[in-house]
Amino acid sequence: MKRTRTALAALTALVCTLSSCTKPTPQSWIDADQQLAAAILSDSTLLKVDLMGRQLLSKGYNAGAGYHEVWIRDFNTFIETLMDVVPPTEVRSALTVFFLLQQPNGEIVDGYVPRTSRSADPEPYYSDADTLHVGFKNTVETDQETSLIQAVRKYIEKSGDRSFLCLDVAGATVYERMTRAVDYLMTEKYDAGTGLLTGALTADWGDVENDTVCCIDIGEGSTVTVDIYDNAMMVIALRDLVRMAPDASAAAEWQTMEDNFRTHIRRHLWDDRQKRFRPHLYPNGLPADVYFDESQIYYHGGTAIAIEADLLTADEVRTVNASMLENVRLSGMPSIGLTVYPPYPQDFFPYNCGMKNPFNYQNGGDWTWFGGRMIQQLVRYGMVAEAYQEVRPMIDRVLVNGDFYEWYGKGNIPMGSSAYKGSAGALCKAIRMLREWAASPPSPSP
Repeated sequence: MKRTRTALAALTALVCTLSSCTKPTPQSWIDADQQLAAAILSDSTLLKVDLMGRQLLSKGYNAGAGYHEVWIRDFNTFIETLMDVVPPTEVRSALTVFFLLQQPNGEIVDGYVPRTSRSADPEPYYSDADTLHVGFKNTVETDQETSLIQAVRKYIEKSGDRSFLCLDVAGATVYERMTRAVDYLMTEKYDAGTGLLTGALTADWGDVENDTVCCIDIGEGSTVTVDIYDNAMMVIALRDLVRMAPDASAAAEWQTMEDNFRTHIRRHLWDDRQKRFRPHLYPNGLPADVYFDESQIYYHGGTAIAIEADLLTADEVRTVNASMLENVRLSGMPSIGLTVYPPYPQDFFPYNCGMKNPFNYQNGGDWTWFGGRMIQQLVRYGMVAEAYQEVRPMIDRVLVNGDFYEWYGKGNIPMGSSAYKGSAGALCKAIRMLREWAASPPSPSP
């Protein structure tokens, strides 16, 4: 423990220097970067957790020990590390199943299982193009189509296999099917008043709504909302389609759509006074259920994805990171993987979906799956000292528990599924980015 305290003290000093607690000279910045790089490269715990994650991801595509289904929202977050440990052809086949199960209206399923071990979803999704699998979908969320598009781009860039875009899947190419998926979103999920996509009333990126009839599927009791997570995911997907477009004309069309979403997000969802994203917009009016000031609830996960979509400036990234750290302090939760703060009130979400009480599951639980993605963005924005310091609770609890858990409660108590691959994927990528930065930090002056 003494060694750990000493290391943390040194790291805190580095963060202070790089965050301008003093007024550093250019040389002191370089010296601090060199020290930080040496600390990262010599940190054996990063390598150990990375190895644990890779070993887990080599064991299949299902989301975790508690999930036998292959979920696209999870798959999208661990595909890059997955491709380091399994043949690219297997990843290509797993992605193809999602296109085989694409519905006539263009929508993409959440995930799939073999028909012999069908998911408990009461409304299964079948396709004549795939007699081996059955799909399922939590329709309260709007990230399935965008997650698949992002995963395809990652697969292509990692493998170099651009021919996948031309693969014929039941009479349409992969690229054409991605176009149909966007058409579905713009037809079924688009709100003309805001120029943004809609979903149901969930907590941030969560796929559980506050309807007591059915908390995972949109129905008569659902509330139509607009939030940052769904729309930031759309921006990233459109950016990816610009890269994957077959010609300049198609790329320009995708770019125009992306630009429009960026404009509408900043106009309608970003609260410049509070320097945070508004939790929800309500196209059909504020429901009676929301009897509290929802504007005070901070969405950590959706904010991280917004940063990935380049929707915030560098100064705004620093501001929101400071807000996340303050939320962690106030909440008593372990890390910036904290979903929302403050959480939604007691009983706002139905009892049968695990969110009746605050700081449970998606209502204030701590998820490495999203916290790790915030770490990635801190590295990308040059906030490496902060990233290294803020990833420590996530690294340490993997080592303490010997596993990657779905989420954590107060006191860092592991909850939900063990062997959770979304957590492994998010951490492995964060570790890779930290080590890549450390391998080539600024050089000291002669």
